[in-house]
Amino acid sequence: MPNTGWWRHLPDAAHPFIYLGRFDRPIGWWLLVLPSWWIIPIGAASVPDMLRLMLIFLIGAIITRAAGCIINDLWDRRLDQQVERTKTRPLASGAISVFAAILFLALLGLIGIGVLWQLPLMAIYVGLASVPLVVAYPLAKRVTWFPQFVLGLTFSWGVPLGWAAATGTLPDSGILIIYAGAVAWVFGYDTIYAVQDMSDDAAVGVKSSALAFATNLKQAVGAAYGLAILLLSLGLYIQIGIGIWLAGLSLMALHLADQLRRIDRDDKMGALRLFRSNRNAGLILVGALVLTRALG
Repeated sequence: MPNTGWWRHLPDAAHPFIYLGRFDRPIGWWLLVLPSWWIIPIGAASVPDMLRLMLIFLIGAIITRAAGCIINDLWDRRLDQQVERTKTRPLASGAISVFAAILFLALLGLIGIGVLWQLPLMAIYVGLASVPLVVAYPLAKRVTWFPQFVLGLTFSWGVPLGWAAATGTLPDSGILIIYAGAVAWVFGYDTIYAVQDMSDDAAVGVKSSALAFATNLKQAVGAAYGLAILLLSLGLYIQIGIGIWLAGLSLMALHLADQLRRIDRDDKMGALRLFRSNRNAGLILVGALVLTRALG
């Protein structure tokens, strides 16, 4: 692992823990926080409350994503040793012991509980309800060709959680439709991400939607992205009617269409770039929803 980021100023002993929690790769927490940032502007009582909740969810996403990565690596450390892209991960390479990883996970869990405690009681219950999904995701690739669907359920949990935090109530039908749209979006972009490991996954017996669809990869991702835009449009319309958000969602749709055009199952680095570009796709919609709320 190259020590070329901000963490190079930390003691060398801390570096493996940075890599274990993927703190050196912010794309994960960006993609985790974005669905909640779509919802908070809709439900927050005021603009200052919106900004406060968005900050809390950003911190929570960084912590939760790191904890999820540790759980994933604990389950997958033997498999990771057989995959070129993952064999240098701290647990797979032996840079960190299982015991040390569990202790670090416990510390992150305590911090995460502290962040969650800043939210209304209903949001705490909704947040805790996501724990089974976080634990189950690493196992999904062993039993189903579509672990990306389980990841979608997990990474989109910010939608019901964001609503509960902003309103103190459980999500209604419109919010659940938006949640379904977010799940479809995550399924699409994580299928692109899985292109990187298709050959290694096939060799070690790990399942993925990229392998399941193989020669129909573009059609599968296109269907997921199309469903995402349709459901997001419907859910947002139910919640807030027509507004500036529609322009943002249209630009997001164009962004996803461009991704679809450029998918190449033989280009691993290109797949990684397309996957990462979903941060920008999601932020476009965030900006439009924040503007809708600020002008509303």
